[in-house]
Amino acid sequence: MGKCYVSFGEYQRVVEKFPEKKEAIDSFIEAIRERGIDKEVSIPCHSINNENILFKIETPLGVEEEKQEETKENEELFKVYNLIIEVLKNYVDIEEKYYPLVAVWIIGTYYHRDFPTYPYLYFNAMKGSGKSRLMRLVTYLSKDGSMLNSLTDAVLFRTIGTLGIDEFESVDKKGKETLKELLNSAYKKGIKVKRMRKVKSKEGENQEVEEFDVYRPIVMANIAGINDVLSDRCLSLVLEKSNNPKITKKVEIYENDTKIKKIKEFPFESCRECSVDAAVEVYKEWNDYVDKVYNTNYTNYTEIQHYTNYTLFSEVIKSEIDGRSLELTIPLLFLAKEINSEVFRKIIDLFQEMISEKKKEDIVESLDISLIDFISQTPVSKWISLTDFFRDFQNSIQLNEEWFNTKWMGKALKRLGLLKDKKRMNYGILVILDIEKAQEKIKMFR
Repeated sequence: MGKCYVSFGEYQRVVEKFPEKKEAIDSFIEAIRERGIDKEVSIPCHSINNENILFKIETPLGVEEEKQEETKENEELFKVYNLIIEVLKNYVDIEEKYYPLVAVWIIGTYYHRDFPTYPYLYFNAMKGSGKSRLMRLVTYLSKDGSMLNSLTDAVLFRTIGTLGIDEFESVDKKGKETLKELLNSAYKKGIKVKRMRKVKSKEGENQEVEEFDVYRPIVMANIAGINDVLSDRCLSLVLEKSNNPKITKKVEIYENDTKIKKIKEFPFESCRECSVDAAVEVYKEWNDYVDKVYNTNYTNYTEIQHYTNYTLFSEVIKSEIDGRSLELTIPLLFLAKEINSEVFRKIIDLFQEMISEKKKEDIVESLDISLIDFISQTPVSKWISLTDFFRDFQNSIQLNEEWFNTKWMGKALKRLGLLKDKKRMNYGILVILDIEKAQEKIKMFR
């Protein structure tokens, strides 16, 4: 059998000729793209009706030279990424899956102004879990980083650089409304703060408007947790207390650490061309790609395949990431893809896991409110079957998940303080519910 080289310009013709093979052809093209440009000799031909067809990526003049330079620069970013991972593992003990995310976030602080949004990094942990050490390290490695134990709205908009806020407990207190409002906005570019200032002139004293930009990378940590609105702007990592003496007995000498010095001396600015300087164009291309993918009348698949960031875009489309979650994570996804494909895979997998967990938490939180409401409407406080009560509640909310069962119900009643008494019988568990307490609690949510 002979080979037939078909350019992407011929894609539509081939698909029209063999429509039943479109999915196989698309998978084959994707395989070529993943292996790089013009590597066809290492890829088996795609056989259709005994005719070997090999899709060959057309390379415009100059692209090879640009690709080689880009690869060289991306290798430098990959090296500094790995160096950051080494430093993190030398000083802090966190879950393995979190190291790539923290490293990419740190690198992103040097480019964050090229993105329209940049997520906050939030560490939630009990006392002695190393969150303050991790915060100091992240802030030290980030662009123009500084640490604070307390924050005012003036400090937030009158200073620049990466901001670390430790023991972040007081933002919801009375008198902090302006600070809270600014923090809810500082993850997005374009939000301005205007203040009046006195200006002296020959004519006397005048008031002029002074404008400040609040957009900046922020990393924060506390024990108590944060409110839902601010949480929606954060990548939240839960830390556990470490029992690794190799970490816990180490002192913080960041300014004298040779690896940290290398990171601090790394010329991030010189790598702009290789990564995110053209972020606006990437975002435009992304929006255009979304329009085409979800336009049911659009059939020019060749043009979709031709996007510069096609592999990245297609992976994000296939994921469950959308809405606010996409707005927060897409800068790090773009950056991770520029660093290394393996890094991108780790980051997108982690984001999907985090988003899935958050959705579950949101369901559980709304379930708690629904359960309180359901109990508040129970007519009489008496011994009832936990199984029967669970079935009645399940029927009322129409939720069928494996984790949603009588065991969840028992824990929820205890957690919400709505269980007056319980006893185990041969035929199951009986409970008495605190209806009066439920009726009081539900008032908070109405």
